[in-house]
Amino acid sequence: MSRSFWLGGCAASALIICGPAMLTAQEDPAERSLVINGEIEIVTEADAPAHLENLSTIRSGWTFRSPETQTMQMDDFDNPATLGVEAARAKFSSDLGNGESCASCHEAPEELAGVRAVYPKFDESAGEVQTIEMQINECITDRAGAEAWDYDKTDMINMSALMSFVSRGEAVNVAIDGPAAETWERGKEIYYTRYGLLELSCANCHEDNYDNMIRADHLSQGQVNGFPTYRLKNAKLNSVHGRFKGCVRDTMAETFSPGSPEFVALELYVASRGNGLSVEGPAVRN
Repeated sequence: MSRSFWLGGCAASALIICGPAMLTAQEDPAERSLVINGEIEIVTEADAPAHLENLSTIRSGWTFRSPETQTMQMDDFDNPATLGVEAARAKFSSDLGNGESCASCHEAPEELAGVRAVYPKFDESAGEVQTIEMQINECITDRAGAEAWDYDKTDMINMSALMSFVSRGEAVNVAIDGPAAETWERGKEIYYTRYGLLELSCANCHEDNYDNMIRADHLSQGQVNGFPTYRLKNAKLNSVHGRFKGCVRDTMAETFSPGSPEFVALELYVASRGNGLSVEGPAVRN
């Protein structure tokens, strides 16, 4: 589900170059190991979760990037996403407008280590599956009595990046059974539905054609364990739903909105496809 092209036999458009990616570097990026700051070991390849029918192995998007891009993520001083994380750290302790702050309940962001690994998750009090962004806004509005943040704007994306940052190395373990099952099934249906004038689904790119090239892009499996992600293409942190929106838009379809029930369901399903990989956000991608 990316860019404007037909995938039906890989010959219907001159916009796509099919076949395995041609690597010019001496070192194969897929064979490298991701260790951040020389100490945080990241699992970038694992056996596929039992619920996946068409993949035997899952791979982080990091394994599909060039050695130069990979290296940027291996040291926080080189990772441009760190600026967003530091901005969120300052926001964590700042007054939300009524004398309350995130630090009023949680002394430091590190107290929330591991939380990112289990989101999206079903929230019993809300009676619905919530993303980490929805949980952040619940804390801001219900517990701090402040005004909600925009779902896909800078403050929220930075805070989501901070939640990923303190959880790096934790195994993604998103629950898909029990009360979350209905939302997960809806997300799965969206993943395999063809959208837009180009009639493309998420699976067409990220399941059927990962490791192939589309123009200059090396298609990954579309894992979201590295989000929020700093994209070199637009030089900023990008949210999961922001990336979903761009993908659906590129099929020439009218897209869903960040925070919509459709994207919440899709995120739950896509996140579950990465169960067993490590949280590695905020990642660096092309």
